[in-house]
Amino acid sequence: MSVFASLVEQLADLLHPLFGATAAAAAIVLFTALVRLLVHPLSRAAARGQKARTALQPRIAELRRKHAKNPERLQRAVLELHTEEKVSPLSGLLPSLCQLPAFFLLYHLFSSSSIGGGGNGLLSHRLFAAPLGDRWTDALAGGGMFGAAGLVYLGLFAVVAAVASFNFVRAKRVPLPQAGIGIGTGTGTGEEVPGLGALTKVMPFLSFFTLVTVAVVPLAVALYVITSTTWSALERAVLYR
Repeated sequence: MSVFASLVEQLADLLHPLFGATAAAAAIVLFTALVRLLVHPLSRAAARGQKARTALQPRIAELRRKHAKNPERLQRAVLELHTEEKVSPLSGLLPSLCQLPAFFLLYHLFSSSSIGGGGNGLLSHRLFAAPLGDRWTDALAGGGMFGAAGLVYLGLFAVVAAVASFNFVRAKRVPLPQAGIGIGTGTGTGEEVPGLGALTKVMPFLSFFTLVTVAVVPLAVALYVITSTTWSALERAVLYR
């Protein structure tokens, strides 16, 4: 972790002439952008995979009609179709999974009072009046919701709400594609995967849960989450247009 802390410190030193006392916060935003840039090829592959799965829907509907009375045969046939077309149902998960190490590293770094036996100097850095190692509860206890640190969080909440609203509108306009594996029925049309309908209804609201995350994690981690979420919203708008 000390190596990672040194990386953040070096980025902060590099950005200090431009951002002054908020250089460490800017370093975290830059670090997040670099992580997302590295993950971008996986995001592009996920977008291609989703478009390919959408293109397979007519053939999957035909399989549902053909194997309506044999659910096991239907599932095998759909899996064989995905294999034949080299489409992975799990490709969309890879970009998120690859970001988890960076998230947990930041969380551990800004939740620890010491690094390598010495004090954690990163905790003294701030975003304006709010220390990067503090949480929203600390801001509320210090000066209240409209105190100096509380106003920083209100600004961050406004950004999250704007991004979540953008995602909500897009999710309503571009519905979640149906999963490829269905359960045959006597009508021969097949049903979507159990629970997918409920998931489709919940998906547009998931972005708003970022508000909870930002409120409970250290401010440095909140900056990572906000930057990554904003990147995802813009990336999806481009890749899934």
